[in-house]
Amino acid sequence: MAAFATVPEQQEAKRLLTAALTEGPAHAYLFHGPAGVGKRSAAFAFAAELLGDERRVLERTHPDLYVVEALGEFIRIDDVRALHHDLHMRPFEGDRRVYLVLDAHRLNDDAADALLKDLEEPPAYATILLVADELGPLPETIHSRCQLVPFGRLSEAAVAGWLDEHAPALSKETALALARVAGGRLDRAARLLDAEAGERRDALIAAARAVYLDAEFEPADAAEAILAGAAQRGAAAKEREEQALEQRDLPAREAEQRVRRAQRGAERDEFLGALEELAAWYRDLVVVAAGAEGAALHADRLEELRADAARGLGEGPERAAALCRHAWRAAEEFNVSASLALEALFVRLRRALS
Repeated sequence: MAAFATVPEQQEAKRLLTAALTEGPAHAYLFHGPAGVGKRSAAFAFAAELLGDERRVLERTHPDLYVVEALGEFIRIDDVRALHHDLHMRPFEGDRRVYLVLDAHRLNDDAADALLKDLEEPPAYATILLVADELGPLPETIHSRCQLVPFGRLSEAAVAGWLDEHAPALSKETALALARVAGGRLDRAARLLDAEAGERRDALIAAARAVYLDAEFEPADAAEAILAGAAQRGAAAKEREEQALEQRDLPAREAEQRVRRAQRGAERDEFLGALEELAAWYRDLVVVAAGAEGAALHADRLEELRADAARGLGEGPERAAALCRHAWRAAEEFNVSASLALEALFVRLRRALS
C-alpha cells in the first residue's frame, strides 16, 4: 500500500485499490464517503500509479489525465460532453488514459445521464474515477456500473497526527480538542487552523448562543452574520480562481463564468457548513446536559456548553438540532435562498429554545 502512504487510514479502500493495481483495473471506480477524508488524494495516487508519473498527475499536467470538477453548484452537461469527446482519443503516452471526475455528487441530471453512456461502453484504454461526497444524488445506474470504493471518517488520532504535522506549535491538548471538533475530516481541521475561518466559526457559535441568551435576539442579524462569513469565503475563492486563470488562455466569457461559479460554490459550501455547525452546537448541548462530555464535538468550548446546558433548556436543544438538520437537507436538495432560509431557521430556533 506504499502508493497510498499519504492517505491516512482507509484500509478497505487501500486494499481494493492495491488489488486493482496488482490484478488490473476495472473500467470505472466510484470513491465515496464524507468530504475531507482522503478520497481525492487516493484518486490522484491511483491515477499516478496507473499512468506511472506521480509528479505530472499531481500537477494535473499529464497528457493522459483528464480532470472534471464542479465550479459552482453543479457539473453540467457541457463538461461531460467535453469529457466524452476526449474519451475517444487514443493515449498520448503508454497504453492508458485516466478520467477523474471530482465532485461527482454535483452532476446535474443531464450530466449524469450523459456520463452513464460513457460508463456503459468506455474504450478499453480508459479508466474513469468518480469521487463523490455522498451516493444519494447519483443515479443507481451509475453506482452499478462502477466498482465502489468506500471511505469513512478518520479517527481523532489520525486528525490529531495531521494537525501535529501541519501545526507543530499546537499543544497536544489543543490538537486533540481540534481533532474532536474536526469530526474526522481533514478539510475541517485545515479550516480550524485558518484565522479567517476561526473568526467565522466564532461568529456562528455566537449567533447559535444568542438564540437563547439574548433577550433582544434578532433573527435577521444572526442570519446576516453567517451570510457575511459565506461572502468572505466566496471572495477568497474568487480571488484564487482569478489568479489560477491568469495562467490559462480562456475566452473572457468562459473565464468570467468559472470565476462566478467558483465564488458561488464556496459561498454554498460555507452556508451548508454553517447549518451543520449549528446542528452540532445544539446536539452538544444535549450531550453535555446528559453528562456525556466526552462525546461533545465542540471539545474546545466545553466551558460555554456547560454554562449553557445548566440554564435548563429542556428539550429545546434537541428540537433545535433537528430544525438545523432539516434546513440542511432542504438546502442540499433544493435551490433555496440562503438569506431567507437562515432567517426563517433562526425564527424557528428562537421558538424552540425560548
